[in-house]
Amino acid sequence: MRTVDLIHRKRDGDELSPEEIVYLVEGYTREEIPDYQMSAFLMAVCFTGMTEREITALTNCMLHSGATIDLSSVPGVKVDKHSTGGVGDKTSLIAAPLAAATGVVVPMISGRALGHTGGTLDKLESIPGFRTNLTIDEFQEQLKQLGLAFMGQTPEVAPADGKLYSLRDVTATIESIPLIASSIMSKKLAEGLDGIVLDVKCGTGAFMKKQMDARRLAQAMVTIGRRMDKRIQALITDMNQPLGYAIGNALEVMEASQTLQNAGPVDLTRLSLELAARMIYLGKAAKTLEEAREMAQARLLDGSGYRKFKEVIKTQGGDPRVLDKFELLPNALGAREITSPRAGFVTAIDAEDIGRASAMIGAGRSKKDDVVDPAVGVILEVKVGQRVDAGGVLARLYYTKETGLDEAAGLIEDAFHISSSAGEERALILEVIG
Repeated sequence: MRTVDLIHRKRDGDELSPEEIVYLVEGYTREEIPDYQMSAFLMAVCFTGMTEREITALTNCMLHSGATIDLSSVPGVKVDKHSTGGVGDKTSLIAAPLAAATGVVVPMISGRALGHTGGTLDKLESIPGFRTNLTIDEFQEQLKQLGLAFMGQTPEVAPADGKLYSLRDVTATIESIPLIASSIMSKKLAEGLDGIVLDVKCGTGAFMKKQMDARRLAQAMVTIGRRMDKRIQALITDMNQPLGYAIGNALEVMEASQTLQNAGPVDLTRLSLELAARMIYLGKAAKTLEEAREMAQARLLDGSGYRKFKEVIKTQGGDPRVLDKFELLPNALGAREITSPRAGFVTAIDAEDIGRASAMIGAGRSKKDDVVDPAVGVILEVKVGQRVDAGGVLARLYYTKETGLDEAAGLIEDAFHISSSAGEERALILEVIG
């Protein structure tokens, strides 16, 4: 077969066979197919899409392009949780310990911040001494011991995806839903999981701005999981305002600790409990979803989820005292208050602007090799629906350097929309798929 013929057929909307998908992916991975031809194929996919069979074949091919993690020696049902990325989203630090405290095995292979969205690894690495570069053997042993471990993605897992993602990043083909779905699921399925809970964000602070697009992505990933005989569910959740009040790595660890002690924000607590419940249900620790919700709530109230997180921190080299003594975490040197220009109700908070402002002062990355400042970030003082006085504090910006501070402060002020009436409350969990 010839690459140009496959590009031509995909451009015209034809379905390619699994063998033809394998030919393209393996050929590109072996550098037998040049960048310009694979770029043309990716653009054709952007315009004409892919069928369910094609998406599954692409996922399967990338999944088997490198090493897969064998967790068969770890007893129990293995369930992971994946978020498509948001602002202030620290639910992994809460839902995973709650689920693990019920006996579900939770192998968390997480990513880093890029752009305006946060990364679980950066949050964890703000804890002094915490190691995310576990070996596979260490990862397996910790799962046997604690039922929960956090580690970074390794280059050996789904290398074809890494190579294709780098090309997508520079050819304006990132937004293709079939390519996003296969990219996420190839890495997740390489972890040796039995089940996956997906949190697909939509709104201003999410990659998917429209609920319709978030639904399409969720449906595509759920279909892939089912075709590969995995237990899988997806929640579509709102990201039109940041989740919780804290944005920034050490600040989010503090808020996760408060939430695990049942003293966290209402929205963060509610979503974390629902994600944990679905992990518990897919992990077969509960017979019904309602029973799973009760178990998640119980592990929050009795502190066992909090203690599980402390055990994980200690085992991975961190100082578990940080969950009680926040002064042991990296702390910013200065703070700036962002005040409201007028009285009224907060009707919207642009999550992307808040995330961009936080990244601008060092909490995130614009390039993969940028260094993150774990101490900096933003603490919101009000959320959508609350009233604020003229001159009242909307948010506090915590910084260690003044570079970009004025621009970041301006972004935060512009992110808050103040009106004379409160407006309608928006649901946090918009849909469930699967």
